[in-house]
Amino acid sequence: MKLIEIKSRLENLSEVKFQLPNGEFVPQHFHITEVGIITRNFIDCGGTMRNEKTVNFQLWEAGDYDHRLGAKKLHDIITLSEDKLGIDDNLEVEVEYQGATIGKYHLDFNGENFVLLNTQTDCLAKDKCGIPESKPKVQLADVSGSSSNSCEPGGGCC
Repeated sequence: MKLIEIKSRLENLSEVKFQLPNGEFVPQHFHITEVGIITRNFIDCGGTMRNEKTVNFQLWEAGDYDHRLGAKKLHDIITLSEDKLGIDDNLEVEVEYQGATIGKYHLDFNGENFVLLNTQTDCLAKDKCGIPESKPKVQLADVSGSSSNSCEPGGGCC
């Protein structure tokens, strides 16, 4: 989800809820402790130089159970961050949230809540590093053979 989409969704919300991939919600007393730009300059296993930029939200919860981050307040935080950091609102947003370790998530919206989506690692140069394309899976029951190729009792295939 792009930052511009988040800002648009916030305009129609009074409260902000983040739903984890397992269906549970980040506790309502969470804080957004950071809004920033993450820049990754790297080379993939095929030798291609890559540069990625994303906007990062860091969610954190503390013992202040009366804290509630409203939609307008989050919108104001984003606006301030755009101004101070020069953030392009067409950048994708990733979210960090503390579980057993810091989890990194993509973001979606289900009409009511922001939904954290699990991220996955991937090879960006499959064509250059020898990863074969996946072969179609075939059900043996669907394979039709002629009588000369069939392997039936008395068919001579064994």
